[in-house]
Amino acid sequence: MRRVPARLRNYRDTFCLLIAFAQRCLKKPPTQLAVQDLDAPFVLRFLDYLERERGNLPCSRNVRLAAIHSFFHYVALREPGLGAVAQRVLAIPSKRCARKPVDFLNRAETEALLSAPDRNTWSGRRDHAWLLVAVQTGLRVSELVGLRCQDVALGTGAHVRCIGKGRKTRCVPLRKDTVKVLRSWLRGAGRTARRSALPQCPWGCADP
Repeated sequence: MRRVPARLRNYRDTFCLLIAFAQRCLKKPPTQLAVQDLDAPFVLRFLDYLERERGNLPCSRNVRLAAIHSFFHYVALREPGLGAVAQRVLAIPSKRCARKPVDFLNRAETEALLSAPDRNTWSGRRDHAWLLVAVQTGLRVSELVGLRCQDVALGTGAHVRCIGKGRKTRCVPLRKDTVKVLRSWLRGAGRTARRSALPQCPWGCADP
């Protein structure tokens, strides 16, 4: 099954919540909703519902509003007659919210994390390789799970290439110790794939 990107999941979940809220408040089934029903006062009621009844924080509220804004940008482009409705919704501002600085692991914590997997087992060697790449490169989880063999260069100028946020391609260099671990892991993963009757991701997404 193809993995749905986080942004698409956010849009899907936002509109599931929005349609359910409209059905409850407007007494209309989804098949009878019109764009005019989702005007600025209604969207504000929906955002208030998220915070008061569902207990969402302002940052979560802003994620939902961003999805709604994206939809109304499309509405304004494709349906000029609904431009006034779209304009009023797009004028709804995001809420200010405090942003906690991103913490980082110190050397002792990093070493403890990397030593946690049991490298005497197949899954332990896989987890150690994943964690080492994650710690050294700082790739997001979505970027890590999207890596394939052709994205990893272990020769001169060793690096991993990934498509990150905003569909931007970037290359991240690898240290010698990481290159050594990855070479060992990919050789083992290749042997496992050849023994298996089913095609297998070289990163070991499923245990053999």
